[in-house]
Amino acid sequence: MISPQLAQNTFYCRATRVTRRQEKAQSFTIEAHMMQPDPKLFRNALGTFATGVTIVTTRDGDGHDVGLTASSFNSVSLNPPMILWSLAKDSSNIEAFRNARSFAVHVLAAEQDALSARFARKGTDRFAGVELERGSDGIPLLPGCTARFECRTAFQHEGGDHVIFVGEVVAFRHSKRPPLVFHGGEYRLLIKKESQSITSEPPAPGERGPDDLLYLISRAYHQLRGGGLQERRRRGWSEAEYSAIGQLSMEGDLSLGRLDELVAYRGHRATPEVINALEKRGLVGICRRDDAMDSMISLTPAGRKAFIEVIAFTKAAEADALTEFEFDEFLILKQLLQRLVRKTNKSSRQLH
Repeated sequence: MISPQLAQNTFYCRATRVTRRQEKAQSFTIEAHMMQPDPKLFRNALGTFATGVTIVTTRDGDGHDVGLTASSFNSVSLNPPMILWSLAKDSSNIEAFRNARSFAVHVLAAEQDALSARFARKGTDRFAGVELERGSDGIPLLPGCTARFECRTAFQHEGGDHVIFVGEVVAFRHSKRPPLVFHGGEYRLLIKKESQSITSEPPAPGERGPDDLLYLISRAYHQLRGGGLQERRRRGWSEAEYSAIGQLSMEGDLSLGRLDELVAYRGHRATPEVINALEKRGLVGICRRDDAMDSMISLTPAGRKAFIEVIAFTKAAEADALTEFEFDEFLILKQLLQRLVRKTNKSSRQLH
């Protein structure tokens, strides 16, 4: 327990993770230290608060466009509509905003992380090549944002090593684009938290529960590929033949040996018999070599057309399934699956 005397003094907290085998819950030990806060630790502590990302723009006294990335944005009042943000006193742009009669705050969308990084970078023309609109006093306005607020500078307040700018909103617009999020020094994506929690009880030995990762991935895979699978069967393609055609479509011409290696990741083999069968149907061409595994395999125009037609069935099922996802959820799903593929690819190589 922290005494009242300690609570009245400046202190910082350090969280130490305590791990125990066969325990699901993770506990944290909090240590309070009587000292002035270390700036880096204090910054890290502040970084645990997730924020949106904004770009604030104005024009300086010479009519030059000025803009920078900021996360210190907040609402102040609904009536009158007012917002605030802050800027470090040692910023090279501080005088431009101190003297500005108006400015604009842009709440960035999830796909605008590159734009955020550009406006946070020093020594570059941040507006070069950027499509702009113009607001009051000619201030630059960026398109494609989640929200945008054009403001008249109402107040300026000293706040430690920052100046707090309060603006009265004179115009605004917003969209349904998901916002870019900043947390722990990195850009993040926003995802809706489901009210239904994941089952915490482990399945019985030898059983696979509904939250088993492999079960979920396998079930989603087979459900999404259902339409394409039926079309492949109608055409008489085996799984190995489809895998070979798919790899040739993605990679271009391949030796039979290399094609066999790539198809093996799907649990199939691109044997000479498989390729000869595809050649007879006019789906692939073969440039034969003395060593069959060195023979070059290419997809014919008929083969490419057939593959696109089959893929269309799978893509239709994918598009239908993704109507249940927000844009940022879809991006997160792809990122997590790509990370899983990279990790399991490394593990599978170590086994060989």
